[in-house]
Amino acid sequence: MTIEDLKRKDIIVFECMSGSHAYGLATSESDEDIKGVFILPKEDYYGLNYIDQVSNETNDIVYYELKRFIELLSKSNPNILELLYTPEDSVLKIHPVFEEIRSHNFLSKQCKDSFGGYAMTQVRKAKGLNKKILNPIEKERRSVLDFCYVADGQGSIPIAEFLNSNNLNQENCGLSRIPHMHEMYGVYYGENSFKGIYRKDTSNDVVLSSIPKGLDPIAIMSFNKSGYSKYCKEYKEYWEWVDKRNDARYENTVQHGKNYDAKNMMHTFRLLNMCEEIGRDGKINVRREDREYLLKIKSGDFQYEELLEIAENKIKKIEEEYENSSLPEFPDIGRDCKLNSV
Repeated sequence: MTIEDLKRKDIIVFECMSGSHAYGLATSESDEDIKGVFILPKEDYYGLNYIDQVSNETNDIVYYELKRFIELLSKSNPNILELLYTPEDSVLKIHPVFEEIRSHNFLSKQCKDSFGGYAMTQVRKAKGLNKKILNPIEKERRSVLDFCYVADGQGSIPIAEFLNSNNLNQENCGLSRIPHMHEMYGVYYGENSFKGIYRKDTSNDVVLSSIPKGLDPIAIMSFNKSGYSKYCKEYKEYWEWVDKRNDARYENTVQHGKNYDAKNMMHTFRLLNMCEEIGRDGKINVRREDREYLLKIKSGDFQYEELLEIAENKIKKIEEEYENSSLPEFPDIGRDCKLNSV
């Protein structure tokens, strides 16, 4: 089923502008996001054609089937609660069925975890981004050889340096484990006699060779296998991030020089502030009165560490608000939302 099918069948019961336009945070560069709710005809709902969500390719337009909408509502999903309490000037279409649903209050103490928990996930995401920006990884992938060192006097040198200074090739080397010494190897040499130190640049480990009796090693080598595994994981994560990142947002991050995704951090603080307001006032304010403050975060007016400290203090305040809140522990969907009347 497509968005065109929903409109052709006239089964959309709610439709609104969402995101920055609903929050009052839209700028000239902001995209237009549309969300809504639809009710499937009985033959589709009870048949084999049930579908719980319809969206376009970019997810800028998303419609939830009513049953799925209620399920997410029962979990105090932030996106769904924001949709339910959308400001009137952002509502594009509403059916009496949905007006009845909107007349009930579904806020509960569960919002502390759904709003606050999601915000903390974004804070951790911001930390990860900060690390990636400050510690870029070269495109040329390092190999096993870069994590191997040989003893040299009272110290050590990279084995690549050792091989180069002695005009030796890694392909002609053979390795044998040294008993009782973790990741330590004897290095032997002989043209066309051994398997090399590693097979190929993408190898995950060194390779062992059969060593003839009586042959003395030319060096003692250590392989930092755990360090190499950690590097491979970080290399994969970093370049997957580079491939998938939003270049426009990344350029904004680089330009303001604070090394965090400012737009993401703005929405993190929006969620934290909304979470505090729900616990304190028992209502949700989708249209933000703290617009100027949030836009300053988006513009990079704050240092990264400063925002983290503010967020930590905000979370402590949220804990206090919800301890003293008169909100119910969970939304009573069965009482407040009688689906059998829809």
